[in-house]
Amino acid sequence: MSNPAETLIASETQLTAHRSFVMFWCARVFSVAAYMALTVGIGWQIYDLTGNAFDLGLVGLAQFLPFVLLPLLIGQVADRFDRPTVLRICQTIHACAALALAFGTFSGWLSREAILAILFVGGTCRAFEVPTMHTLVPGLVPKALLPRAVAAATAANQSAVICGPALGGLIYSSFGPTSVYLTCTTLFLIASVLIGLVKLQGQVQERRPVTMASLFAGFAFIRSQPVVLGAISLDLFAMLLGSVTALLPIFAKDILQTGPWGLGLLRSAPAFGALSVAILLSRYSMDRKVGPILFITTVVFSLSILVFALSTSIALSIAALAIYGASDSVSVVIRHSLVQIRTPSEMLGRVMAINSMCTGTSSTLGEFRAGAIAAAVGAVGSVLIGGVGALAVALLWMKLFPDLVKVDAMAQH
Repeated sequence: MSNPAETLIASETQLTAHRSFVMFWCARVFSVAAYMALTVGIGWQIYDLTGNAFDLGLVGLAQFLPFVLLPLLIGQVADRFDRPTVLRICQTIHACAALALAFGTFSGWLSREAILAILFVGGTCRAFEVPTMHTLVPGLVPKALLPRAVAAATAANQSAVICGPALGGLIYSSFGPTSVYLTCTTLFLIASVLIGLVKLQGQVQERRPVTMASLFAGFAFIRSQPVVLGAISLDLFAMLLGSVTALLPIFAKDILQTGPWGLGLLRSAPAFGALSVAILLSRYSMDRKVGPILFITTVVFSLSILVFALSTSIALSIAALAIYGASDSVSVVIRHSLVQIRTPSEMLGRVMAINSMCTGTSSTLGEFRAGAIAAAVGAVGSVLIGGVGALAVALLWMKLFPDLVKVDAMAQH
């Protein structure tokens, strides 16, 4: 017969003992995998339809714009309405959009404009879904387990990022785009059902009248909290300068002298590095020296970019990108944990909406920055400039945000 005290301790220290978190974790895997498979299918199909690379840029733009245009509305929705319900609605609309793509493809009426319109609807749903998904985690586990829960959620995301495109590509090549979209419809519906099984602890959405002050309360809160402001802005500028994904085809073909298989390995390396570290951090919390670890990993992130830029070996390049992903994963866990722990629940939706806007902007504009500079000084020069810039940001932020450097534990005492 088990000891009640031991049972209680186990329930407080094991993520799997929290049923709602397990449901959330599985829902995130299904949702992100479906989204990634969907984007692969759409990318292939729209390029087959038009043969125009610019249209692929429009695909990215349709998904990016809602994050920038709607953060104030997204934050209000996440803070004023039941968050699992918001997510279920988003997943259901995602499923309807995927079903529309399947029906349009099967019927033969799906055009470029129709695909982009449906994708914009899906991108709008995702803009509401991503920050709302982040707001759930503090209500699923005790505060002491939050950093591990964030790491586990990151592992779920990375697993889906790795498996989703492979799933979409395999189904597309074997059965065509209609089958991809039907599969994504099923995965989104499963995610919706799983989210419906999530029960939050201690999160109550406010129903106060919407005012100008409440609309901009997220910005005001972030500005008043140096640790939160430093964590979000560090992510924004480090990723804006440190993005290398857009230039990987150039490195694979012209510098490393490899083919599509090499490009696939380069694209996968950051995700595998991030996933490995996220799995480790989901089992072992970072309890001390959080601020110094954040900046050390940002420096390592920057140095890995410099190594990748100078490498002429496929093995060294893959290793550098794996370290790039692993170090970013550590800083992601720290940054998200700090923001979620130090933000009141009633404010979390607005803060995470701003955070999602910053991360979405940094990754998208980071790829544009890399490409634009590469056009002027070459791919190697562009990545070197980005690595030096990211390193300079880390050193400058240590001066600008000394409170962030001094953070010892995730929670305030």
